[in-house]
Order: sequence, then C-alpha cells, then structure tokens
Amino acid sequence: MTAKQKGLGRGLDSLITTNTKIYDQSTNNTQKNVSEVPIDNIIPSPWQPRKIFDKDALTDLILSVKEHGVLQPLVVRKINDNYELIAGERRWRAAKAALLEKVPIILVEVDDKKALEIALVENLQREDLNPIEEARGYLLLKETFNLTQEQVSERVGKGRTTITNALRLLELSDFILEKISSNVLSVGHAKVLLQISDHIQQNDIAKNVIKENLSVRVLEKLVKRLGLPPKKKRAEKSDIPNEYLKSLTENLHRHFGTFVKIVPSKTLTNGKKVKGTIEINYNDNEELDRILQIIGYKEQF
Repeated sequence: MTAKQKGLGRGLDSLITTNTKIYDQSTNNTQKNVSEVPIDNIIPSPWQPRKIFDKDALTDLILSVKEHGVLQPLVVRKINDNYELIAGERRWRAAKAALLEKVPIILVEVDDKKALEIALVENLQREDLNPIEEARGYLLLKETFNLTQEQVSERVGKGRTTITNALRLLELSDFILEKISSNVLSVGHAKVLLQISDHIQQNDIAKNVIKENLSVRVLEKLVKRLGLPPKKKRAEKSDIPNEYLKSLTENLHRHFGTFVKIVPSKTLTNGKKVKGTIEINYNDNEELDRILQIIGYKEQF
C-alpha cells in the first residue's frame, strides 16, 4: 500500500510528492515508502499551530490506535539521531499514550521553510483547530512565504472569504483572543466586537458579555446603541505587520505602565503615505511627569 493510498490528504500529498524527496531508509533510494521507527526517537514539531488538544477527541483516537494501530503514517525528517515531526502530532501523542513501541513514518528531506509549510497546511486542512490557532496559522503561512490571501486559500483548500474573516480576528485584543480560544466567546461575538477599534472598549464590552452571558444578537444591539461609526473598507496597506504591532503595543504598555495606542503609517493604493501616530494615556499631572521622565524629556529654561 502506498502512502497516497493510506490517505495523506490531497493538499498535503501534493506538497510532499512535488516539492520534497522521500526516502526508503533500507535502500536509501528516493521513492514514496512507509517504514516504521521507534516512537521514542520522534520529537515534536516546533511549528505546530495547534496549542490546545481536545482531551475527548484525543481519548477517542487513543482507543482507535490501541485497536487498529496508526493507520496514517507520520511525516518526519531526520534531525541528528532523531526524527522531527512535520505532520501527525495527534497520532504521535495517541500512539505514545497507547504505549506503542513503533509507528509508521514517511521520511522526507526538507528545509525549515518546507517543513513549516507542510506542518501548517496539514493542520489548517483539519477542522479541529480553534479559530485563533487557525487564524495565526494562516498569518504565519502568509507572511513566511509572502503569499496573498488568494494563494493561502489555494494552499489550504479553503475559500478566500474564510481566510479573510479568520485574519480579521487577529485585530482583536489579546484578552478577547484568549476568550475565543477557550470557547468563552464565539466567533459571532468576535465579529461584532471588531466594529470597535479601541481595545480597552473592546475588553470592557467583552467582559460584560461574559458576565451577563449575552447572545450575539444582544451584543449587536448594544454596540449599535453606542453609535460607533461603521468601519470603512481599508484602501491602504499598514506599514507595520499586525502581529508586530500588537507585540510592540503590549511592550510599550508595560514600559510606560499605561494605555498606549499605535496607529501605524500606511501606504495608500496610489503610493502616497499616511502618517502614523502614538497615543499615550495619562490620568493626572503626576503621571504625566512620570511618563516624561521615562521618555527622557528635560524642560528647557
């Protein structure tokens, strides 16, 4: 039985057969072949987009592995004396829990970038990533390989709108992203909260939603009552990547001990530039003096 017959999945199988070398360890010939290796020699992938593994689903997989073994081979590459997982971490975890000594593998020769691409595509084609893991996976794929959203869509076999909507979620505050990841807030709630540009206001409303257990419909009415102007479609490109902007904002918040808002400079479709701004909040003159000292400002006499 070939690896393709064992069901790697159309997108993943295409990536492996067209862009990598696959080795038969016994003959060292380049061909598609499944072999077995000790499970203790396999190490997890550093590029795994899934951070939360559903315990019930993993339990079911463990029971299946105990009865039938690992039916779909793991995709790995050789790292010194070990094998680094590229695709199949859930199967590997289940096999370890089922106390299997050996597991089937497909050994491929790939560089870091190709290993990352295969790992991301394999996971993003699944349905059990939480929405934030999925969005971050799309973003990592997009930025690492300088892809358009349309190209990401083609790589993972999902609609362009799905990619766009997922990436928009990453504009929300870290607090809300964590609540979506843990299923405290739904993607429906998230889409409504995206109408609010200020993260502090987002968080305040989200906390109220959680406390009062408000539905998406009620949240829509609440946001509508706030009279927020509708967001216009952006006809420009931000000069700062979204992930770095979030990281920088959080670091400045910790540095100054107060709310910091960065509006990055932007490049319009006609090539013109729009200036960016940095906003630092303070409550009174004493706090203003403290911030000025941090900046290094000295009054000139």
